[in-house]
Amino acid sequence: MSFSKVYSAQTSLLKAHLIDIEVDLIKGLHSFSVVGLPDKAVEESRDRVSAAIKNSGFPSPKKKNQKVVIALAPAQLKKEGPIFDLGIALAYLLAVKQINFDTEKKMFLGELSLNGDLRKIGGVLPLVLKAKELGFEEIYIPRDNAVEAGLIDGIKIFGANSLKEVIDHLNKEIKTEINPQEQTEIFYKELDSLLDFSDIKGQETAKRGLEIAASGGHNIAMYGPPGTGKTMLAKAFCGILPRLDFDEILEVTSIHSVAGILNEDLITNPPFRSPHHTSSYVSMVGGGTIPKPGEITLAHKGVLFMDEFPEFDRRVVEAMRQPLEDRIINISRSRGSATFPANFILVAAMNPCKCGNFGTEKECTCSPLELDRYRKKISGPIIDRIDMWVEVSKIDYEKLAMRGNGGESKRVRSRVEEARKIQKERFEKEKLKGVKINSDMSAKDITNTVDLDLQTRMALNNSAEKLGMSARSYHRVIKLARTIADLNGDEQIKTPHIFEALQYRPKTYS
Repeated sequence: MSFSKVYSAQTSLLKAHLIDIEVDLIKGLHSFSVVGLPDKAVEESRDRVSAAIKNSGFPSPKKKNQKVVIALAPAQLKKEGPIFDLGIALAYLLAVKQINFDTEKKMFLGELSLNGDLRKIGGVLPLVLKAKELGFEEIYIPRDNAVEAGLIDGIKIFGANSLKEVIDHLNKEIKTEINPQEQTEIFYKELDSLLDFSDIKGQETAKRGLEIAASGGHNIAMYGPPGTGKTMLAKAFCGILPRLDFDEILEVTSIHSVAGILNEDLITNPPFRSPHHTSSYVSMVGGGTIPKPGEITLAHKGVLFMDEFPEFDRRVVEAMRQPLEDRIINISRSRGSATFPANFILVAAMNPCKCGNFGTEKECTCSPLELDRYRKKISGPIIDRIDMWVEVSKIDYEKLAMRGNGGESKRVRSRVEEARKIQKERFEKEKLKGVKINSDMSAKDITNTVDLDLQTRMALNNSAEKLGMSARSYHRVIKLARTIADLNGDEQIKTPHIFEALQYRPKTYS
C-alpha cells in the first residue's frame, strides 16, 4: 500500500538521540506491530494511537484489513516511553494518505491520550537542543512543555493541545495555525521560604565557613552535638548562593527534565537535594539495569546536604570519592555505562558520636569501641576531600532570645556574588577552560595561576609539615585561601588567609 517516515527523538541516559519513525502498510489480515527494540510503553502505543486517531475524526487503524509495521530506527537503541505517540500517529496517517505534508526539517514529540489530547513529557529541553543541532527548523510538542522548550532560540517551537490541532496546522487546506512559542523569559524566583541566616542565632564561625564555601564552591562538614543548628544552617545555605546563569539553567533543567522530576518550567536557583541517611546506594549514586541519574547528579550546580553523614551506608560514603574530586560519576552496569555530571557543593552534618553527647556536659553513653567505629565510618580519603570542617557548638541561651536583623542572607549573598565575579574574571583572563570558581582549579591550574610570596609559602609549608598534610590537602588549603582573599578583595594570598584556611582542616586527620 504505502510507506511514510517522520522524525522524533528520545533521551538515553542524559543524551538525546534522533529517532526515525517509519510506517509500512501491507494488504492482509489486520496486525499492528512495533519493531526497533521497544519497551512496554512503546508497544502499548498501538492502542493509544489507534484510539487517538479514531477520536480525532479519522478511521481507526483497527477497522482495516492491513498489516501495519512501525519501525523505530536505529534498531539497536532501546526505545522507552510514550514520547513517540504523536510521530507514530502522523506517520500512519501519511501512509494511508489521510493527510499530506512535508516531513523534512520537522520533529514530533508527545504522548497521546485516548481522546487525542497531548500530554506533557519529560526530557524536552535536551531533545529541542538536539533538533536544533541537527538542523531541524520546526518541532511539535505538547503545550505544557512549550515554556521549557522556549529557552532555545533558532528553531520554531509549536506547542499543541491535541493531535487534531497538529494535523490542522500541517494541513495547508484548513489553514488553522498554531502560534510559535516565544522565547521564554527567565524570571528568578526569590526563595522566601528558605531560612535566613538571621533566623539562626549565634554560630558566627559556622556562618563564616558557609560564606567561604559558597564563594569558592568548597565542600564543608559541620560537626557538633544535636540541636545546635547544623540542619538549619544547611537549609539557609541555599539562600546565599548566586543564581544560576543561562547555561547552568539549561543544564540543570535538562537533567531534572530527563529524570522526570521537573516540577516547574525552569530551575533558576541552585538545586538543594537532601536525601535521607537510609537512602540506597543506587538512589544516591545512580544506576539500575539501565543507568539513571541519582541524587548526586540531581544536585549538579547546587547543594547535596547529607545530614547524619556517618549514618549513610558505607558504600554510599565511599562512592563520593570520585564526584568530590572529579565532579563527575562513572557508572558501569551490565546493560551499559554512563558518565553523569556531579559538580555540587557537599554540605555534611554529623554528631561527635552515636549518642551525640561526646565532648559536652552531658554524659556520653558510647563505649570506646562504639566511638571508634562511629568515627571510622568516614574514611581518611573522604575527610581529605572535604575542604572545611566547622564545629557547631552549643549556643548561649541569651542569644536564642535575641531578635535577628533580617535580610542577613541577602547581604551575605551579595558578598558571595562579588567574590565569584572576581574569580570568573581572573579565570577568563588566564584562559582556563571549564574553571569558573576556585574549587574547580586543578593542581596544574594552581601552579600556573596562584603565586605565593616567600613568607606566605614558608608559612604554608611549615604548617603542612607539622600537620602531615597530603598533597591533596595542601592544594585544597591554597584554593580555600584564594577564596578567603577574594572575599576580602585582596589580589594576593597573604599569610592570614593561609592561617584561616588551615583552621578549617580537620583536627584528627590531615
